[in-house]
Amino acid sequence: QVQLVESGGGLVQAGGSLRLSCAAPGRTLSSYAMGWFRQAPGKEREFVAAINRSGLSTRYADFVRGRFTIVRDNAKTTVYLQMNSLRPEDTAVFYCAARSAPYYNSPKDDPEDYDYWGQGTQVTVSS
Repeated sequence: QVQLVESGGGLVQAGGSLRLSCAAPGRTLSSYAMGWFRQAPGKEREFVAAINRSGLSTRYADFVRGRFTIVRDNAKTTVYLQMNSLRPEDTAVFYCAARSAPYYNSPKDDPEDYDYWGQGTQVTVSS
């Protein structure tokens, strides 16, 4: 069992930035490919970004490409989602997810591919 903890959410004005973090207390995430998803009120959970175990391959939803960046630190203890140029429609609960995968496996955008989930962090973008 892997416990994931997200942090970094909050309230920001449109055009602003936030950086979300995801960590597993007491362990590294080196064995896992990682993803970020979000869920807005009344909507289904949707894919945002993913990164493979090596950190060399990433994948993004069309609506965040060019604004959001997913990275993982060299020690593979934390995965970040840097969010720039935020819009009111980005308001949602953001979830970190992990899945066991080969080192160079392509990032996945299907939530069914992920084994572990965090509790989520709220991001609110005001207009």
